[in-house]
Amino acid sequence: MAAPVTDAKAWLERIRALPLKERVRVMNVCGGHERSISMAGLRGALPSEIELIPGPGCPVCVCPEEDVYAAIQLALRPNVILVAFGDMLRVPANVPKNEPRSLEQAKAAGGDVRPIASPQEAAKIAAAHPDRDVVFFAAGFETTTAPVAGLAAEGLPPNLSILLSGRLTWPAVAALLESEEAGFDALIAPGHVSAVMGPEEWRFVADDHNIPSAVAGFESDSLLAALYSVLRQHLEGRAFLDNCYATVARPGGNPTAQRVMNDTLDVVDANWRGIGIIPRSGFALKPELASFDANRRFELDADAFRKRAGEMPPGCDCARVVLGKIYPNQCVLYGKACTPRNPIGPCMVSDEGACRIWWSTGIRQGAAHSADEHAAARY
Repeated sequence: MAAPVTDAKAWLERIRALPLKERVRVMNVCGGHERSISMAGLRGALPSEIELIPGPGCPVCVCPEEDVYAAIQLALRPNVILVAFGDMLRVPANVPKNEPRSLEQAKAAGGDVRPIASPQEAAKIAAAHPDRDVVFFAAGFETTTAPVAGLAAEGLPPNLSILLSGRLTWPAVAALLESEEAGFDALIAPGHVSAVMGPEEWRFVADDHNIPSAVAGFESDSLLAALYSVLRQHLEGRAFLDNCYATVARPGGNPTAQRVMNDTLDVVDANWRGIGIIPRSGFALKPELASFDANRRFELDADAFRKRAGEMPPGCDCARVVLGKIYPNQCVLYGKACTPRNPIGPCMVSDEGACRIWWSTGIRQGAAHSADEHAAARY
């Protein structure tokens, strides 16, 4: 019996040996996958027929603009401490030039804004300041939302409220597949989400749409194993879900995390920035926790009269980047008006944003707007 393939080099050799005769478009859903692919230089190592497309797995990028705006307004209120995960502090909202357009700018304007790394930090800050209102702006996908649900299940301090902007990952992929043009031939699904929710959550890709799919972790060996799997499926004309992260993403996922989420959160229709409402793609606090909902506690108004309320900034193509319709450097603002130092759109802010990742790995110039020309240039 041949020895099992376990290392990235061996998987790469297997991929190079595949008889690919035409381009195969593979979407990697997760921003963490995109970061691993780009940092390892995998695109340059793969055969030219393989096109890796960044997908919708950046929670900072899709966080509704109106939620960012609400967080900024709360941060500017007296007696309020606004806490959020670090990436959210630089996400821009659409406001007049003389107003703070991000939480970072709200802090510079006098707001008490504090970055945190875990939900437990929010509770500690609330306990340390019982005379002040602490608002936790909680944006993220299932892996981030599960700890937020755990915090709610443990019991929230009376002065702590949550501005929840949690999203589920799979409905965005389902929406793409149900659109007129999915834009990909195979899918690599996120391993960390699968570890929480169960890898079988992604079976619909193969079962309902006949598209090869595989769950992958974040090391090159797991990513290349998943890529090899979906390419083999594509060549053989069959589609199924392969789990290439089986040591972590186990059948059924994490039942404790799921139970806590079910006990504290409802699944609701939700807005994705620049994309629109996706059915049953968001989380909301259950009615019994309504008193801890920042929207209700502070009677927030998203200010629908703002210019471009709820939208991407003018000229920003982040929504099409997130949906895999264009590559990051095909946005006309990329590397010009929009850089990590001066981000115009959210995709240039987050470590999981494709624009930020591409910039960080040395892609500093814009590209031709033809996908064929761009693919040829990349490979």
